[in-house]
This record gives sequence, structure tokens and C-alpha cells, in this order.
Amino acid sequence: MDFPEWRPRRPARHLVPAFSALGPDPYSFRFELSARAGGTWSPWVGGAAIGEPRFEPVAERADALTAEIDEVRASAPVEAIRLRLRVNAADPRALFAAPWLVSLSAWDGESAATDGCKAGGAARLAVPAVSQMAEEEEIRLRICSPASVAMVLAYYGARVDLAALAREIFHQGLDRFGVWPAAIVAAARRGLAGYLLRFPDWASAAWCLERGMPVIASVRYGAGELAGAAIAETTGHLLVLTGWEGGDVLVNDPAAATAGEVARRYPLDGLRRVWLARAGVGYVLFRPPTSPSGRSPRP
Repeated sequence: MDFPEWRPRRPARHLVPAFSALGPDPYSFRFELSARAGGTWSPWVGGAAIGEPRFEPVAERADALTAEIDEVRASAPVEAIRLRLRVNAADPRALFAAPWLVSLSAWDGESAATDGCKAGGAARLAVPAVSQMAEEEEIRLRICSPASVAMVLAYYGARVDLAALAREIFHQGLDRFGVWPAAIVAAARRGLAGYLLRFPDWASAAWCLERGMPVIASVRYGAGELAGAAIAETTGHLLVLTGWEGGDVLVNDPAAATAGEVARRYPLDGLRRVWLARAGVGYVLFRPPTSPSGRSPRP
């Protein structure tokens, strides 16, 4: 499936695609991208296949683009993008007869704006707590993404067994539980649509929270960079933003030792530094209006 040529608002260097198809049937997919810079289109490059990798080989790197695990990076800002989705399913017609969503988030590589919380504003979502540390020793340090997805699923009324969800999200070829598009697929199998967004600023996250949508944020920080953090430092971690109050962001951090310690407050300035000024990527999951089951999100 080829999509029309798309131009980001500003020339972009980081491209993050996602695919969400509601329904329980298994399928696999791979994104391929080509980009235009200086009037010239790059060769196509392909990201990691999600599901069974039953696709013809494609380059992961061209002169202008490099496909990494979750995103495609450009060596110089690109002015237009072509996106292709390859899908393998037992019944493709049935897969696309149900609601589905393809998204592509683009970022120019500049640091996020330094906007703060709205004066006097606040939001608080009742997201159930899940600690990844309650699972078996061999996986508990690796399953922050499944644990965060499990919390958001529970918020929408779809409670799951964390170990089973982690096995489903696990990417065998990459030996990872934290492949972002795989998490979106697992949520879709349980009736939640979703996409990956490179959040440009805190106001964008606050917009989601105000509308009852938790955000699963990908953070990275060194020792002492995030006051009160559940783990002292990390090269990559997922947690759930559940609201804000004053100058604090309310989070459910799955790395807490127990479920009772999962709900936390992190300073907004610190979270902006370790999230928005770095990867800035979040999973946004929501119950689509066409969904026949489950409850709608509410604060």
C-alpha cells in the first residue's frame, strides 16, 4: 500500500511510523520510506518487520536515510516523504475492513519549546498501577513497554496478564520487548487504536491528558537528572503520564519496586529534559468512536 507524497510542516530528520488495525487476527507488516532532499528522492529503505518477517529484503540504509529499530533518520532535513506499507495477513480484506490507522510523525531535530503547565491548570487520570518488578527475574528489567501498555489497557477496561502481553510484544529477531510499533499492534488487538507521536512540547502532552488519554513516554536520563526517579539512570525507559498538577507531572512508573510505589510525581522541568529534549516519543492509545465494546476514556 503506497500513500500519497507528504510534506511535513518543517523539513524533518526523524520519521516515526506506526500501524494500528483493530481486530484479533495476526498479521505482519513493514514500513518502507523514501525522502526528498534538495529536489532528489532517496532510494527506499525499510524498517524492522513486525510479526513474521515474510517480506523481500530491502536496504536499511541509503545515502540520505537510515532505518533504525523504531524510526527512520535522515542525514539532512528532508522536505517530502513517500511512505509504503507492506502487510502479510491470512485475509487482508478482513484486516482492512475493520478500523485501521497509519501514522507518520516527523521531527526536525530541534529541542522542544520550554512552555510550562497552564497557570492553575491540572489533570489527573485514574490509571491502574502495574509494576514490572513483580514479574520473573529474567524479564522484569526489560518489560517497561509492555507494563506501560498494560496500565493503559486497564485504564480503558481491558486488563491483561503482563507476562502474556510481554511475550506477545517481544520481537524475536531484535531480542527486544520495547519495539514501539509492536506495542501499538498489541493494543489494537484489544480494541485500542494508537499511534506514535514525536511530541513537540509539553502543551501537546497536556492536550492528550485533558481529553482523558494517558501518554506512554519514552525517556532517557543519567544519574541525578530526574528527581525521585524509580530507577537512578537509564538508556531507555517507558512510563505512563497520567496528569499534572502545578509544576509536577503525575506518572505511573512501572520500574517502581511495588505497585503501591508506581504512582509518582516528577518535576515538569526534569521530565521535559529527559523526554521532550531527547527522544520525545510517546504512544497515544485511545478507544475509537466506532469501537463497539469497552468504555470511553474519562479523567
